[in-house]
Parts: sequence; C-alpha cells; structure tokens
Amino acid sequence: MADQAPKSKGTQDFVPIKEVRDGIIILKDGSLRALLMASSINLALKSVDEQAAIIAQFQNFLNSLEFAVQFFIQSRELDIRPYIALLEGRLAAELDDLMKIQIREYIAFIKDFTQRADIMAKNFFIVVPYDPAPIARGALSSLIPGNESSQKPVTDELFEQYRTQLEQRISVIEQGLVRTGVRVVNLGTEEVIELFYKLFNPGELEKPLQVQQAAAAAH
Repeated sequence: MADQAPKSKGTQDFVPIKEVRDGIIILKDGSLRALLMASSINLALKSVDEQAAIIAQFQNFLNSLEFAVQFFIQSRELDIRPYIALLEGRLAAELDDLMKIQIREYIAFIKDFTQRADIMAKNFFIVVPYDPAPIARGALSSLIPGNESSQKPVTDELFEQYRTQLEQRISVIEQGLVRTGVRVVNLGTEEVIELFYKLFNPGELEKPLQVQQAAAAAH
C-alpha cells in the first residue's frame, strides 16, 4: 500500500486562538487574553518637567505590575480609500455646482498628497493575559506543553471565574496608565475579530469599522 502524503495544515492550525467570547480571547490551551487599545502621548510637545513626570509615572506603573503584559504597536500605511469613497459619495449626491468643484479639487489634493508622502497610521495595544493555575486545568496537562486535547474545556462557569481575574488585571492597567495621561479602551468581540482579520489579511480593503471607532474612543 502506497504511503499517503501528509495532509497540509490550514492557516487556522497555526493560530492559537480557539474563540473570542465577550471580547475575551480564549486560546487553545485554555488561557485568556484581553486586548486594550491605548491612546498616545507626544512627548515632544511636553516640557522637560512634564516629560520627566510622565516617564517616572510609567516606570512606577511597570514596577507595580505583578503579571506580564505585552505592548503591541500596529504601524501601517494609511489607507485613504474609504475616505476617498466617502468623498466621492458626497460628490455624487451634491447638487450645488460650486460645492461639486470644491469637493472634486479636494479629492485630487488628498490623492496627490498621500502619493507624495508616506503617511502611517499607528495603533497601540496592550495584551493582558490570564493563565489559569495548573490545578484549574489539570496538573498533568500543564506539564505537557502543546497537548491541547488534554486541556480542560473552558466551561461557562470557568470562563466567568477566569474573566473576573482578568478584569481585575485590566483595572490595574487602566488605573496605572491614567496617571501617565494614557487612556485605554477594552476591545469588544467584533473589534478583536476585525483586528486579527486585518493582521492576517493586510491587503484587504479597510473599512471604517470597530477598531477605528475604538481608537477614536481611546483618544
């Protein structure tokens, strides 16, 4: 009998995410992650004393943490296609001839400007983890990394317990960063899914969806 060729793995096999529930990411190993979007601060616009105060507060915030966090910066070339499409829709609906000329000239200006300059859009995220204690998922499974089938399923009851612990960590993050002038917003389910979709599909046409709305809320 001829040997069968090994089955190729799909993209989902390499993604550790099992599901997103109530804005919380449940990984295949049973651990949880929350995604926070943070506002930014332009230190260059601050005085020397203000810069020193912000840096000191941020150091105090990091030193006060009793758990690991991950800072993630998403830097992408600004996609103006949704904005151009919005302007073109306004142009088609406009009845005043003078306004049509102004909108048409503005569209041309925006296209020319963005072609001449590389305009980047940056979003700042904080990944807050919660890994259940080995006894909660089974001591044996915790000693065998990568054996996802042996992990204890995250039931609704366990999920609520884990979420309570995760929300306490989120509160610590929020209270620590607000002292530095940084505001954060917790991403919901649709926002998390959209973020990961765009990460794995960078060439897709962007739309003014939930992550952009969350960015506006954070700022």
